Amino acid sequence: MEMRNEGVWEEINHNRDFMKFDFSNTSLKSDVKSDQDKKLPQPPLGNACKGKIIELQSDFEHDMENISYANLLDIRRSERVFNADIPMTQTQLAFLLWSTQGVQKIHGNNYCTFRPVPSGGARHSFELYFIARAVEGLKQGIYRYAPFEHVGEKRAAVELISEIDDCESKILELFLGYKGPENASVILLLSCVAYRSEWRYGTFAHRAMLIDLGHVGQNIMLSASAMGLGSCCYAAYDQDLCDRILCIDGYEEYTVYACTVGSIRK
Repeated sequence: MEMRNEGVWEEINHNRDFMKFDFSNTSLKSDVKSDQDKKLPQPPLGNACKGKIIELQSDFEHDMENISYANLLDIRRSERVFNADIPMTQTQLAFLLWSTQGVQKIHGNNYCTFRPVPSGGARHSFELYFIARAVEGLKQGIYRYAPFEHVGEKRAAVELISEIDDCESKILELFLGYKGPENASVILLLSCVAYRSEWRYGTFAHRAMLIDLGHVGQNIMLSASAMGLGSCCYAAYDQDLCDRILCIDGYEEYTVYACTVGSIRK
């Protein structure tokens, strides 16, 4: 009779230990200094824009449904079947982006940022990209949210990375042939710029960043529900392809999360 998880217990034990707060970890010992303690330069708070900047319509208050927070939690569900014929508005997209990674305040002398999501040490190690399949007024393509264009404002600007031909086929390829995501209006893709957190926390940084990632995903899904949209988060995607289409190196910055958002097919 086959035993549970036979043949992979060494890996499983390693991963279980990774999830624990181990004070014996070398990176937490008093004689091991972080790069912050060594007075090494802090990494930038966000990626610099290189491409064309596009301002989105951002008067998104009227897109919110009249619903209590308790009811919002009650209706949030993973939705995998979207109406491909209903595009997302720019104001809906702007709210999704701002509520996920908007910069409300820069604290200190460019020391850290305050955002709608919490982050260990306010390091905020993520960049927010998206594939626009059906957004009013936007060409099909890959974009990056540029939160530092509007610090302290509920507005949104995006950077065009590249246009895409045959967008649905590319999305299917990204999701390893899994059906459903290709009908979403947008595919949100979060990348991790690991050194933003490693600079302070060393080898402990990666556990904290995984916790932070859950906070971000929940904001995406609650924000989508607040506008009557559906969403679904995924961990199964083609890592190398995602990194390539986002034009990131896969080491200093790499894809860590995907979420589809669109109109729910009734």
